[in-house]
Amino acid sequence: MKILALTKYFPPDIGTASHLFFELCETLVRRGHEVTAVTSLPRYNLKKIPAKYRNRLFLKEEMNGITVLRVAGIPSPRPEISRSIEQFYMALPLYFCGLAAQKPEAIIVYSPPIALGITGYLLGKKWHVPFIVNIQDLFPQCCVDYGFPKIIIKSFGKIADFVYHKVNYITVHSVGNREVILRDSPFVSPEKIKVIDNWVDTDFIKPGKRANTFSALHNLNGHFVVSFAGSIGIPQGLEVVIAAANELRDLPEILFLIVGDGVMREKIVRKASGLDLTNVQFLPMQPRGTYPWILASSEVCLVTLLKEISTPVIPSKILSIMAAGRPVLASMPLHGDAPKLIAEADCGLCVEPGNAEALASGILKLYHNPELRELYGRNGRRYVEEHLSREACVANYETIFQQAVKNFSSSGNRRAGAR
Repeated sequence: MKILALTKYFPPDIGTASHLFFELCETLVRRGHEVTAVTSLPRYNLKKIPAKYRNRLFLKEEMNGITVLRVAGIPSPRPEISRSIEQFYMALPLYFCGLAAQKPEAIIVYSPPIALGITGYLLGKKWHVPFIVNIQDLFPQCCVDYGFPKIIIKSFGKIADFVYHKVNYITVHSVGNREVILRDSPFVSPEKIKVIDNWVDTDFIKPGKRANTFSALHNLNGHFVVSFAGSIGIPQGLEVVIAAANELRDLPEILFLIVGDGVMREKIVRKASGLDLTNVQFLPMQPRGTYPWILASSEVCLVTLLKEISTPVIPSKILSIMAAGRPVLASMPLHGDAPKLIAEADCGLCVEPGNAEALASGILKLYHNPELRELYGRNGRRYVEEHLSREACVANYETIFQQAVKNFSSSGNRRAGAR
């Protein structure tokens, strides 16, 4: 089958979005499909943009059997501003970039940005093929959670309604996400929404030795490392980690390692500095190949979200921590799908969001109980191997592609499930 994948993020961009979709495309190629990825020229989380991508408006290349078509984004000295604008803007250049691809049999779109669903719709209409949207952030609810202005929330809501109505299938990564869409978009047929877990590459991330090259390079050996690795944005609410570090400042063997970049990084660094904390170490975003060693160097791995985040998101870093055989300690709303996953897998602890004392207490519980840490680590690794492997999840996508093409053809090019 010929498949067109639309995504704002793609390697060498560093982040969950880029690698999740790359792995989807790569695995589909291995399974015998022809895949073209339409995406932006790389910039996300990169300290230095590779020379071949600089000063280009368009580029065609091949990566692991995937034909990749790239188009330029918006240059800006402040990436967080250009990324916000591109939530709307990139739908247009990616549409024209997509026209350079061969006609596919099916289209899949990664959201965010949700506006990219319009691109999928327009290309699907032009070529008379079905399109599927993989929803990672629930619009407009995530905009409400992040405190966006009402006009932005309303705009995203209109776009989401249009995309949900026109799409052939919607895929989400948890049952809770499916329920939110059905609640907020009653016109969407339940048959249209399919739950496919996000996966983790268990060959790339696996249990490793705590004493390794990364831990030696950053003087981590001999410490009980409590790590957070990923985006340092508003939703993560990392203030609670700094406050917990302050609670545990009299135990210098416990070291908080915060790895990553984002709009809140400077504020978090200033807060740690203002408290004169010597038990917190910051590192910038690391290359993807380093990520398994960050997890391996850790005794406990943190996942945090603000209490205001009401969408039942499962941060992908939870799956990576489980694959690394390390215990998860989550500070996040307890009603979401992530705490349910952690409880089902029995791979860690969850505490209420924003509660530094509870987070510090969870760290101490794991600090004093190495057997419990090992148990949680083993359980997490076993769970992802059995339920969240890359091959099994991509096979589910393959089934949806086949069903979408079949339904589209048999219904005279009507959208499956549309009313």
